[in-house]
Amino acid sequence: MGLDVDWAVRWLTLSAQAMADHRVELIELDRAIGDSDHGENMDRGFKAVMAKLAEAPPATPGAALKLTAMALMSKVGGAAGPLYGTAFMRASTSLGDAPDIDPAALAAAIQAARDGVVARGKAEPGDKTMVDAWTPAVEAAAAAAAAGDGDVRKVLLAAAEAAEAGAVATDPLIARKGRASYLGERSAGHRDPGAVSTALILRAAAGAAE
Repeated sequence: MGLDVDWAVRWLTLSAQAMADHRVELIELDRAIGDSDHGENMDRGFKAVMAKLAEAPPATPGAALKLTAMALMSKVGGAAGPLYGTAFMRASTSLGDAPDIDPAALAAAIQAARDGVVARGKAEPGDKTMVDAWTPAVEAAAAAAAAGDGDVRKVLLAAAEAAEAGAVATDPLIARKGRASYLGERSAGHRDPGAVSTALILRAAAGAAE
């Protein structure tokens, strides 16, 4: 089973729902180590994505992700807008105009998204950022795709589970990037909100394929 544009739209719809449902949680996480706007920004950004999807339904998964990138860059403040915008744009470019996504293309798109985040934010694993969720997701997706049974759902599930574990693993880390880095050792003991929103988005992608 491949993934088509209907899956992409379901993914973005579930992502928007997740940002609305977890808005307060993301605000609280960001209040501890940031400027408390992550939940509000992500909710607003994905509401804008839904409005754009309604205005101009995309023809391909890549087109849906490009539309998402543009909406997030224009509506999400702080660091998250450029980072997520770049992630979705790189994933869109990776997918191109293909009407259907197989496991290898999916794993490549997830890696392209992560690489975009790294290029934009200059963070590495262990810096207590969304990269700590994206990188294990990339590795898990690649391993699942390489297993070769052709099931894209397994790739998405592996990525989502790895991202969730990566987000939890940011708890003890000392932030080395972003606003949280100003806190130094006081940033330890708090989960990174960007890693959590990344895990929510990847879990939505897996849910959309069920």
